[in-house]
Amino acid sequence: MQLIQFDDFGDPSQLHLAEKPQPRADAENAVVRVEAASVNPSDAKNVAGRMSQTTLPRVPGRDYSGVVVEGPDEWIGQEVWGTGGDVGFTRDGTHAEYVVVPRASLVRKPSTLSHEEAGSVGVTFVTAWCGLIEYAALGKNETVAVIGSTGGVGSAVVQLAKRIGARVFAIDLPRPSGDGQPAGAADVLLDSEDPNLASTLRSFNNRRGADVVFNTAGGRMFDVGVRLLAHRGRQVEITAPTERRVSLDLVDFYHNESQLIGVDTLKRDLTAAARILEKLKPGFEDGSYRPPVITKTMPLNDARQAYELVGRGARGRVVLKPSLRDRTTSALHRAYV
Repeated sequence: MQLIQFDDFGDPSQLHLAEKPQPRADAENAVVRVEAASVNPSDAKNVAGRMSQTTLPRVPGRDYSGVVVEGPDEWIGQEVWGTGGDVGFTRDGTHAEYVVVPRASLVRKPSTLSHEEAGSVGVTFVTAWCGLIEYAALGKNETVAVIGSTGGVGSAVVQLAKRIGARVFAIDLPRPSGDGQPAGAADVLLDSEDPNLASTLRSFNNRRGADVVFNTAGGRMFDVGVRLLAHRGRQVEITAPTERRVSLDLVDFYHNESQLIGVDTLKRDLTAAARILEKLKPGFEDGSYRPPVITKTMPLNDARQAYELVGRGARGRVVLKPSLRDRTTSALHRAYV
């Protein structure tokens, strides 16, 4: 089988195309033929050496959609989807023609999604679910402010919140109408560069702040998020792309009885993430949730280019499709095959 591998950390030039025997199932694991697997920002960070748990050499890739080819009889030929915080880091990942996954992690993909769509859902929606539903416990009729609402995770948060029945404030840079706006659109759209953002939000919310602030932008919006909180509000943090250290007025923080919640989906392995995908599946099948927009689908031997696009902050999802065969010889293929 063909797969993408890296033996040392660095930029995407470390990725190379390799050939290995097709893996076999055993008593604990099944084999899935990968039909589509997105490239996440965390995959690019993994190759760059920013994930301390990663062991080398490694096949990267967290998300996938595919078909079970070896395993329990009742699963053979079934279309499945998956993601996990172990796959691509401490076990070989999904940027390959086949991937070995625990039998307990098998989940049938939503019939409403193509493989490309299902293979791009995992990290974004699992992160949104963990932060919004499990940790912040957003309730019906509460309010949530989503900082970075048109990004992958932010868009998922908006959709989850609307299905619950919460009121959603989408906070982002101004964009052309409809660009990145998810199904189940937010109730109020706000400009993240508004110098009076906290008072603006309150003017739309009966002078109250948000019960939950979901910050997908990291440290640069941390203090803004804290100021958006209602009494006993909860702020969710999922990333630190630039500023690792932040400051806050501790007196205001405890007087407001605020809560700060960190979310790291790398703690959820394939099997743990599968339980979340099972809970997400009905929302995709009834149309409440829409998968991320796919901007490019590429063959495995264009993996370097795919990783470069993601590393530069490509809007939408970049998906690797192992069944594609590039008729031209890519640089990746020329260098290693």
